[in-house]
Amino acid sequence: MISNDSDDPESIAVDQLEAFGLSTYAARTFVALTGLGEGTAKDVSALAEVPRTRVYDATAELREHGLVDVQQSTPKRFTAVSAETTGRRFHRQYTRRADALTAALDEIEPVSPTGEQRGVWTVTGREMVSDRVVEFVDDASEEIVLVTLDVLLTDAVVDALRSAADRGVAVRVSGMDFSATDGSDDRLPDGCGFESPRTWSGVPAGRLLMVDGRRTLASVLVDGNGEHPPAPRDETAIWGAGENNSLVVVLRAMFTWLNGDGE
Repeated sequence: MISNDSDDPESIAVDQLEAFGLSTYAARTFVALTGLGEGTAKDVSALAEVPRTRVYDATAELREHGLVDVQQSTPKRFTAVSAETTGRRFHRQYTRRADALTAALDEIEPVSPTGEQRGVWTVTGREMVSDRVVEFVDDASEEIVLVTLDVLLTDAVVDALRSAADRGVAVRVSGMDFSATDGSDDRLPDGCGFESPRTWSGVPAGRLLMVDGRRTLASVLVDGNGEHPPAPRDETAIWGAGENNSLVVVLRAMFTWLNGDGE
């Protein structure tokens, strides 16, 4: 029997397979076969709570994805491919879809130029804020100034900073709760650290980012529900773009103060 406990590995597997586009019956059938090794429709039905007549539809769906093999016996027997093979097949499938989506979206011309965006925009969630930071850093052509908490300096952000430095962008990083000047963090580009005159202890700030003097982002940590590891502190940010954008104008002045004489 497939458990309904959300922390149970069978339930987690079913949920993820459904998220990848499988029907509930197909997901339950696959998980049951993974546990059985091999079995008949009767075996699967008893374990997965899938009507026996629907097991055949479910296995046909799974065969289309290359996830189940069939032994032409009486009765038919089914076996699931390995966990590693399953992961590789879904990874390839969704990588192709993601690449096709990205290419299609890149070809869609904006109705109006996006260099100057009116107002201030909000993004919520640590992962989503990090995605915005990486996006802005990837678009940098002149200078990046980042003040951040160490826990928010993810591998994706570090990789984006290093790529920017490699293409000649001036990268400057200051830590709110760590030093970026002593060279101890070899993940960061060489010589990018600067000391901020601001004392951040006790301040709920998360990160401040300025890119090319025309795009900026500021975030704070807020009480969350733990859905964004590693801490039950979530993140929300505001951002703006364009030399005359109100947030950019204010934070550009703030960054001038932060940099002080540390050029």
